[in-house]
Amino acid sequence: MQAPVDYLLHLADNALVLGQRNAEWCGHGPILEEDIALSNNSLDLIGQARLLYQHAATLMGQGATEDTLAYFRDVPDFKNYTLCELPHLPLMSATACGDRDFATTIVRNFLYSSLMVLVWDRLQLSKDEQLAAIAAKSLKEVRYHLRHSRDWLVRLGDGTDESHQRAQAALDALMPYTSEFWVASAQEAAAQANGCGLDMAELRADWNTIVNAALQEATLQRPADSAFVPTGKQGVHSEHLGFMLAEMQSLARQHPGATW
Repeated sequence: MQAPVDYLLHLADNALVLGQRNAEWCGHGPILEEDIALSNNSLDLIGQARLLYQHAATLMGQGATEDTLAYFRDVPDFKNYTLCELPHLPLMSATACGDRDFATTIVRNFLYSSLMVLVWDRLQLSKDEQLAAIAAKSLKEVRYHLRHSRDWLVRLGDGTDESHQRAQAALDALMPYTSEFWVASAQEAAAQANGCGLDMAELRADWNTIVNAALQEATLQRPADSAFVPTGKQGVHSEHLGFMLAEMQSLARQHPGATW
């Protein structure tokens, strides 16, 4: 049994896009240890994306490779959560200094890894044996990502007045984007139907438990749920993804077919 290609691309795109975002901290971390930690986080995510793209490319055939899937698809072809593509800024907020806000990165990584620790755990039982193996490897990595981001969430939220305010602003801006987690897409429904995927709605209670416990410890107030539902995994993205892909894909597109 094989997972639908679009489902594999959804999982891979999440990892690649967030990995690219976290890589933007390389050389710009607030302290050396976090510069290295976020770079390692990025490498883990890009490694997950590679395994998933390789699996998808094998199923697709016709010359598809991990590189063509990463570098030669356009914005509507990507199926990642909108949350993963947003810049490192508290949107609609004046709290950020410069072009990166560490609190925004930490909150996003926490919200995403709180989900993926559940997703990868369940996907270890996927009928697609290769996907199950990828899930087992990825679960070990995402457990560290969750621990790292949760520790920093508590440190920022229960820290100084400024760090608390920044963490709260990031949470208020990013939490509405998590509503996309629970709205099933065609690729998720197909993967669930053939036993290779899972019902995301079944993870919601466990995700809320993880998130609420951390927010309470961090003295942060969870914003009320909104009616806003992003559509990134359906291929309809924010304006930010196009700019990110233009930078990420530029070298490969300037030298198509090159080997390194």
